[in-house]
Amino acid sequence: MTQKLSKEELDRIIIKAKAFFKDEIVPSHIANTKKLTRLKEFNLNPFLDKYKASFLTGNDDPESVAKALIYPRVLGTSINTTFGNKLQKFCSEVLEGFASTTSGIDIEFIDKIDGRRKYCQIKAGPNTINKDDVATIKGHFSGVKNLARTNNLNISLTDLMVGVFYGTPEELSGHYKTINQEFPVIVGQEFWHRLTGEIDFYQKITDAIGDVASEIDGSELIEQVIKTLAKEIAKEWNYDPKIVKEVW
Repeated sequence: MTQKLSKEELDRIIIKAKAFFKDEIVPSHIANTKKLTRLKEFNLNPFLDKYKASFLTGNDDPESVAKALIYPRVLGTSINTTFGNKLQKFCSEVLEGFASTTSGIDIEFIDKIDGRRKYCQIKAGPNTINKDDVATIKGHFSGVKNLARTNNLNISLTDLMVGVFYGTPEELSGHYKTINQEFPVIVGQEFWHRLTGEIDFYQKITDAIGDVASEIDGSELIEQVIKTLAKEIAKEWNYDPKIVKEVW
């Protein structure tokens, strides 16, 4: 195994990751949450919205509907989209020591397991690419192979890889598995191990980001957004005034 990164280098990645999450992810998540006070922000399903509210809270009053709309967005779609959109910036700021100048490649690093230089495209999680992305990724790797032949570089197919920040091999989508037939897809714990040489670095960096998250309490903001959206639901969906009065 190639020598792992120094303690100073590992600590630097952790510190930068925590700062990035606090300065980039959290403010974006808060801003996106504040937008959810209007019904136009949602793709409404009149067949299911009241059902989901009843399933969640036991009734379909305006506030319950608002909760059923807001919770999935705030805790699912919104934060996942934010993280995905910030991924390139994460690479350039947190993993700046591995920045690549090769077209279509996010980072380059010496694999701490096999000792070879890797040309890596970074993806967020095990279900974050679609069918079109498969062709795009393969196209970028084909470009690197052509460049290697032109410049007599010793690059094998296993040196062109997709690195997935989180997840396990079993969770990888079919799109990743298609890529993996030709180019390795390295996910979660193994990716961070190959990058840093620290076998438990994946746990360390996720724990560090968890420390930042523990400092954030969005409960009051979410409650405020729910109340505001509920008022619009009551108005737009013509709820019985008696029900509305009970809610407020």
